[in-house]
Order: sequence, then structure tokens, then C-alpha cells
Amino acid sequence: MSERKPYPSDLSDEQWALIEPVIAAWKAGRRSVSGHWGSYVMREIVNAILCQGRTGCQWGYLPHDLPPGSATYYYSARWRDDGTARKICVLLRWHVRESKGRLADPSLVVLDTQSVHAAAGVSASTTGRDAAKKVPGRKRALAVDVLGLVIAVVVLAASTHDNTAGIALLDRGTVTKAPADQGFKNSVVEHGARLGIDVEIVERNPANRGFVPQPKRWIAEQTYGTLMLHRRLVRDYEHLPASSESRVYWAMTAVMSRRLAHGPAPSWRSA
Repeated sequence: MSERKPYPSDLSDEQWALIEPVIAAWKAGRRSVSGHWGSYVMREIVNAILCQGRTGCQWGYLPHDLPPGSATYYYSARWRDDGTARKICVLLRWHVRESKGRLADPSLVVLDTQSVHAAAGVSASTTGRDAAKKVPGRKRALAVDVLGLVIAVVVLAASTHDNTAGIALLDRGTVTKAPADQGFKNSVVEHGARLGIDVEIVERNPANRGFVPQPKRWIAEQTYGTLMLHRRLVRDYEHLPASSESRVYWAMTAVMSRRLAHGPAPSWRSA
């Protein structure tokens, strides 16, 4: 990595050591016929992706001492399309779970959805209006484990019913139990039953006033809160829903690699 003043979002040596084997294997399989490895340091490309995710800046506004937006976007899109971004996230999740004495794959996930506004440049064909939450944009659906780690993410138009999002999430995992909020209906429960998954709809106590954390379901809310520390996710700026999903994987990669390297966790407020 070239000598420059580091940004808070930069990977430490310990974090990069966790990610580098996947990136190095990917790069080795795409060496040019002339044997050229490319002009950019892969660690700096990842730093640029994480910097943009944390700050929310546009591609053309990336700091000048990081790789240019055109190069960063190229690799981000390649890693989105061939599953590398998700692969890194999955491997780190396995590592975190095993470090906590758990099996690599969970048996229980919590399902939840979040509707976020879409930026002006996002295609109307991939957005809609969430009638219940009165949010025009996209719906981000997560399946998270008991540690709050993302198991699966699906991004759809905000007008899409939670049932559709829940069914898509269940199709992406192999679990036995899935608590979900009351926005999910019988079709999700029935689809889960066909897959051998016990979907439990956690009803809100009508006597409660204001925000009251629900058993198990609060874990998904906590994960959404953590993702909101990454400003690129506060609003959906991505033209493709697949890019929005990839952004979630990169945000979780930053969170999990920091945990594994025992680095300082990002907080809502500085001291």
C-alpha cells in the first residue's frame, strides 16, 4: 500500500489478512495473457469500497489518494456479479461464529424488513412506495443470526409485500427456525413449512406503547442500526438491487473483520 495518511475506514493489517486470501485467489485466476497483475493494489481497492460505504460519497468524490472511482466501481461490480463480495462476508461470518463457540451455519435466523428512500437517480422500475410506512424507495430484507450477523439479504421495491421478501430469504438459507414480525403472513409460514423451517410470527403486545424490543426480533433491529452507521446504506443510491445487496455484504465485512481483529467498533457518537 502506498504511503498516505490512513482513513478511519481503512483495513488494518490484521483485517486485510482475513480478506486477502480470497482476493488473491480471485486475482490469480484473472491474470492477463501478458502476466500483468494490474495497476492497482487490491487492498486499496477494498479500502476505497469501504470508504465510500462508510461516508456515502459518490464514485467521483472518492479521495484522490485512493484508486479512482472508475477502477473502484469496476472491481466492486465484478465482485458483486461473481459472488466474491458475498463469499468474503460468509467466510468472515463462519469465522466469527466459530470464535464464539458456535457452528459455522446457524439453525435459527430472524427475519425483518426495512424500507429506505431511493436516491433521485435510481430507476423507477426497481422502486415503489411502502404503503404502511409511507416510504418511496426500496425494501431491504434481512435474515440474521443470534449474533446479529447477516445470513441473507434481499432488496426489492418498497411496494413489495413482506411475504415476497420473506419467501425469498427462506429460499437462500438452510435453517430450522425463523422468528419474524407480524408484517409477514401465513404464506411465509406455509412456505417455511414446505422447506422444513418453523416460521414463528412474533406478535406485538397491543398493550405496549412506543418502542418495545420484541424477543429475538430485536437482534434484527440492532443489525439495521449497525448498518445505518454506513452512510451509503441510509438511502439507496444503487441503480441495481444487486448492488444494494452487495453494499450490505461490504458493510458486514467491515464490521466482522474489525471484530475478529479486535479493533475499535464504530459508535453512534464519538467521545
